[in-house]
Amino acid sequence: MHKRVAVILSGCGVYDGAEIHESVITLLRLDQRGAQVQCFAPNIAQMHVIDHLTGAEMPESRNVLTEAARIARGDVMDVRELKAEQFDALILPGGFGVAKNLSNFAVEGAGCSVQPDVLAAAQAFAQAGKPIGLICIAPALAAKIYGEGVSCTLGAADDPAVAGLTAMGGQHVECTVEDIVEDSARKLVTTPAYMLAESIAQAAAGINKLVDRVLELAQSH
Repeated sequence: MHKRVAVILSGCGVYDGAEIHESVITLLRLDQRGAQVQCFAPNIAQMHVIDHLTGAEMPESRNVLTEAARIARGDVMDVRELKAEQFDALILPGGFGVAKNLSNFAVEGAGCSVQPDVLAAAQAFAQAGKPIGLICIAPALAAKIYGEGVSCTLGAADDPAVAGLTAMGGQHVECTVEDIVEDSARKLVTTPAYMLAESIAQAAAGINKLVDRVLELAQSH
């Protein structure tokens, strides 16, 4: 039986949207493992637009759903249409879009809130006991999804984002780039990817392991 996996994207481009390598690696591995995938994104304006060549902020506005369609080759749906009962698992690739568009963690840190449609979708998976994979910076949202005590990784213990995660009640577990951290009770799997990765191959090692484990957990659901 093919597992159905929802993937929430946060735009297109590491500095203001979804990390493209992480997103593509996730989609590739899911397809290689025979999963049926549907991409989703919120139909909202990006926090801002960054020139990825210079790092400068651009004087324009872009829509997260429209930008995510670039990665999904047009096959992406509004996250408001995401129904957890139609899927076996959920995965969020990283990129600054997670902290800027799916939430305001980049600005507010521990005082952040998660975009309401994204939060509702993720909490529905959590409450149903269905596995979730959070990649790169996405585990910063774990405590908002699961509540205090959730175990996850952002890679190195001295990463500045860890303070925000722990202030929200998350338990940070150090992890190397090629490995994963699993909160067995919550069926949450996390991996550092480009929080630590120095190459696309390094990012892929941990993401592939995460995808494989999420699918294993979905099998046992």
